[in-house]
Amino acid sequence: MEQQKKIALINDITGFGRCSIAVELPLISALKVQACPLPTAILSVHTGFPTYFIDDYTDRMKDYIASWKENGLTFDGISTGFMNSLEQIDIVIDFIHQFKQPHTIVIVDPVMGDYGKLYRTYTKEMCDKMKELVHYADIITPNLTELCTLLDMPYPENGASIEELKEMCSRLAERGPKHIVVTGIHFNQTQIANFIYNKGEDFQIVMVDRIGGDRSGTGDVIAAIIAGMYLNGHSLYESVKKAADYVSKCIRYCEENEVPSYWGLSFEMFMKDLTEEN
Repeated sequence: MEQQKKIALINDITGFGRCSIAVELPLISALKVQACPLPTAILSVHTGFPTYFIDDYTDRMKDYIASWKENGLTFDGISTGFMNSLEQIDIVIDFIHQFKQPHTIVIVDPVMGDYGKLYRTYTKEMCDKMKELVHYADIITPNLTELCTLLDMPYPENGASIEELKEMCSRLAERGPKHIVVTGIHFNQTQIANFIYNKGEDFQIVMVDRIGGDRSGTGDVIAAIIAGMYLNGHSLYESVKKAADYVSKCIRYCEENEVPSYWGLSFEMFMKDLTEEN
C-alpha cells in the first residue's frame, strides 16, 4: 500500500480572513495529503484589514527546522508562500537544500504583489532574493504582476497576449521551474484565464467565468489544491482545472450570500467535494 504523502507548508498563519496556512492546511488535508506547517509569521488578520497584529517568526524558524531535521522528517512536497523578510527567503532556500529529495516536488507561490504593484511589505532586495528561490521550484504559480517582477519587465496595463505569456514563461523556465501556472489573468470582461506552461510542451489554458470581484486568499486556495492534486498523481492541467472550478464555486457562494471580499473564500462549504473525489 502506498504511503500517505506529506507536504511542508511554509507560509504565515492568519487568524481571520481565510488565507495562507489557515486555508491550505484543511484543503490539502481534504485531498488526503498530510499538511505540515512551518510558520513565517503569525497574524491576527491579514494585511488587507485596517489594522493587524503580526509576530514575525524569522528568529524561530531555524530552531523549528532543526527539530524537523533531528526527528528525521521527510517530505514529498514543499510549498512556499508569504515571506516576511529577506532572511526568511534565505532560510527557505536552505530548507530546500536540506529536505529536497529526488522525488520531492517544490511548489513556489511568489507572493509579491498584484495589479502591477508590489505589496507594501516587499522591497527590491526581497524581489531579487525571490528570483533565487525560483531556481529551486518545480512548479511556480505567479500572477501576472509577479511574473513581470521576476523577469524585470514592466506590467502590461492592458494585459498580455497568449504569445507574450508563452515568451515570458519560456524565459522564466530558463531559470529553473519546469512548470508555470500564471493565475487569475483577466482575459476579457467575462472570463478569467489560468495559463499553464510545461517546458518542452504546448501551453494549456483553464478558463472560468468571471464572478464578482477579487477576494483575499484566492491564490492560497488555488496553490493548495494544485499542490494536493499534483502530489496525488494528477496532471498539472487536471490540478489547475480542479482548483479553478473549486474557486469559482466558492466565489459564487460568497457573492450570493454577500460575504465581504476581505473575509476570503467560504471554502468550507465545498470541502466534501474534494474528499469524495480523491
